[in-house]
Amino acid sequence: MDAQERTRWVEQASRMLQDAGIVITAKEKASMEIADFGLPEGTFPGIGLEIIVYVNNDRYCAKELILFPGQTCPEHRHPGVAGKPGKQETFRCRWGEVYLYVPGKAPAGRLHATIPAKRRDAFTARHEIVLTPGEQHTLPPDTLHWFQGGPRGAIVSEFSSTSTDEHDVFTDKDIKR
Repeated sequence: MDAQERTRWVEQASRMLQDAGIVITAKEKASMEIADFGLPEGTFPGIGLEIIVYVNNDRYCAKELILFPGQTCPEHRHPGVAGKPGKQETFRCRWGEVYLYVPGKAPAGRLHATIPAKRRDAFTARHEIVLTPGEQHTLPPDTLHWFQGGPRGAIVSEFSSTSTDEHDVFTDKDIKR
């Protein structure tokens, strides 16, 4: 992704945060991660994620996750690292609607999310948890999950144990974090 495209996505995510009444600093905006997961050009914003890390140390982590409408964070898990359990994380929806999927029975009828057609085999978790502002869900360590922004997108605060994204295991083998 080139600098001009990155700037475009940062500005769009910043407008969503502003619309939600979530204030970020200039430094946080400048450090916003535009996660394209190493997928081919043109895949983002369908599969991708915008991330602001407030703190990540050896005890805890706090992030803001911004999802554009229909944007998907691909299926993954956070395994244990160096004898420590994997990341435990709580997602709290702050704005919009987010569809979170974990292992278990699929809902009767259709999923709220749209699974990316070319990567259907890489989305196996089907138990659906719909989060709206003020609702939250905690995932135990090493839990397979994926999530998608609703029709207006979503802003999700993530509170977790230490984040070691480089150790995340993705179902889609084309993803590089």
